[in-house]
Amino acid sequence: MEKTKIREEQSLSDKRAAWKFVLFSLFGIISFFVPIPIGGESSILLDHIVNGIETTLPMFVIHSYIVLILFLGAVYPIANKTWKNSFINVILTLFKVVGFVLGTMLVWNVGPAWLFHPDLGPFLLQQLIIPVGILIPIGAMFLALLVNYGFLEFVGVFMQAIMRPVFKTPGRSAIDAVASFVGSYSIGLLVTNRVFNQGKYTIREASIIATGFSTVSVTFMIVIANTLNLMDFWNLYFWMSLIITFVVTAITVRIWPLSRIKDTYISGKGNPETIIKKNRLYHGWKEGIHAANRAPSIFTSVVAHLKEGLMMTMNTLPSIMSVGLLGLVLAYYTPLFDWLAYIFVPITWLLQAPEALLTAKAAAISISEIFLPSLLVVEAELATRFIVAVLSVSSILFFSAVIPVIISTDIPIPISKMIIIWFQRVVLTLVIIIPIAKFIF
Repeated sequence: MEKTKIREEQSLSDKRAAWKFVLFSLFGIISFFVPIPIGGESSILLDHIVNGIETTLPMFVIHSYIVLILFLGAVYPIANKTWKNSFINVILTLFKVVGFVLGTMLVWNVGPAWLFHPDLGPFLLQQLIIPVGILIPIGAMFLALLVNYGFLEFVGVFMQAIMRPVFKTPGRSAIDAVASFVGSYSIGLLVTNRVFNQGKYTIREASIIATGFSTVSVTFMIVIANTLNLMDFWNLYFWMSLIITFVVTAITVRIWPLSRIKDTYISGKGNPETIIKKNRLYHGWKEGIHAANRAPSIFTSVVAHLKEGLMMTMNTLPSIMSVGLLGLVLAYYTPLFDWLAYIFVPITWLLQAPEALLTAKAAAISISEIFLPSLLVVEAELATRFIVAVLSVSSILFFSAVIPVIISTDIPIPISKMIIIWFQRVVLTLVIIIPIAKFIF
């Protein structure tokens, strides 16, 4: 009798878990991956929510929120004394304080004239600071649906056959890649950091995912395509960017420094996914049910993710403000990137890029801000614009956003190694895309 009751309770628990797994995962998929037409625009639900907040709330409220986040981000490392942990922490804390000061000056419209150049301070505030500041906390809440209730485990079983041999990462990392391309690199990195802290990625795996999959979103790709007048070639541009990005990632994981990063878990003991070779649907379903059964309530999950999202926003925004502005200032007012361009000139010249020097300068400047290369080649010929548009996506790492976001996570990748990986990605992308662009155009 008692055994029968236990079986009945287990069966009921499994049914509830199955419903949670299906419903929450389905809503998570719709939120992040399914374009929905609203108000004449087709985009994912999360993007509609963020745009709705930006257009509905008074600018005073948004600006007040941004200043508060910048202030908390600057004060937090000082309050908990983490700024003293290393020299890098000291530098990053200084950048955060500077970011708060600069952001406040922009919001209050006080400061030197150069700060208010349309392509400097206002560009960062409107195109990066405000959207990212709203997107990360909102996205974090919806992220609970994808991460906590079995979808990650279900997809992971099916993607093992691709992700492990090609990218040397678990099958579940496919979610990170899709989240970045469809949603945002900040959402993708939020997924990566969350899963990494759960012991489901090793340090090397998390590093590969952070530097190899955290691309700009499809929405931003549309901005680049519009700027460079490439919308007539949109499908070609999108698929070429996606394929080349992941081909480059498959190469970089096999060379230093990524190949030499410790393949151990941050806590010493992890929770690696079970390797499944047969009956993937059955095992994926069982893994999903098991995860949903262990998951906390939806309210608990959403609150925990919101807290984590706010913490990441605090860590990210001041760095984007200061580091991003520094990169833009160097690009506009110094010859630094003109000099750096000569690093890539031998490659663009040997490959006979249509405008070798201009392409090389766009490649060099890509480390500062993802949109700068496009601004540089607006008047260039079609093949050059296409090369730079793909490069902007495939290079992934840049100082105005992605690198500070990675720094704000718990993934221990030194800035020096991120710069080396950026260089590798740029070189590999140029080697692949220049011959293709010349052939097509």
